[in-house]
Parts: sequence; C-alpha cells; structure tokens
Amino acid sequence: QVQLVESGGGLVQAGGSLRLSCAASGSIFSINRMGWYRQAPGKQRELVAGITSGDSTNYADSVKGRFTISRDNALNTVYLQMNSLKPEDTAVYYCNAGVSVLHLRRLETLEVWGQGTLVTVSS
Repeated sequence: QVQLVESGGGLVQAGGSLRLSCAASGSIFSINRMGWYRQAPGKQRELVAGITSGDSTNYADSVKGRFTISRDNALNTVYLQMNSLKPEDTAVYYCNAGVSVLHLRRLETLEVWGQGTLVTVSS
C-alpha cells in the first residue's frame, strides 16, 4: 500500500509564500511522475505543476513564474514553493504520483492521491 501525506498548507496574506510538501511511503519500487493539483470551491480540480523522474517540469499558466515544483528522490518527497500568492490561489491542494510497486513479481503502476491540504490566501 502506498500513501501520500501532504503538509504545509495554511492561511497567508496576498503576496506571501507557502511551501507544500508531499511524502510518499509504502512498498514503493519507484516513483515516476509527481504533481500538484488544486480544487477551489465550485470548480474542477486542475493541474498546478508536474515533475517527471528526470526533473522535467510543467506548470499551469496561472502559476508560472510564481510557483516552483521540485522533488527529493531519496526522500520520496515532492515540494511546491508558492510565492506571490493571490486570493485566487485559494484551494485544496492535492499531491498526485505515479508509483511503481512490485506485486507478484510484476511491476504495477498505481496512481495515488494525497488527502489534500487547504491553502487560503486573504486579500
């Protein structure tokens, strides 16, 4: 079983910064792509940023230049540094990962989600 546990959410004023962390644990063979998604009230979940196992990154246009995604493979952890936060960044942020696990001598790829962490940006 693989789990993702997020931390670092909270309340911040507009223009401030927060750093989210997401640690994967369990019977992990390897972690492929990792990403952060967010869902604001009444809106669909959207991709914020993603990072591959080779450290290639992609970002939503709305966060480019303000957010930075990174990962520490030794710790099975992905981070999201959020700067110059805006009220429209307010959402529940979810960590997502494509994880390979060894099951009955075969590698299987699972898509795993964290429980979410709330980020609130006040104006």
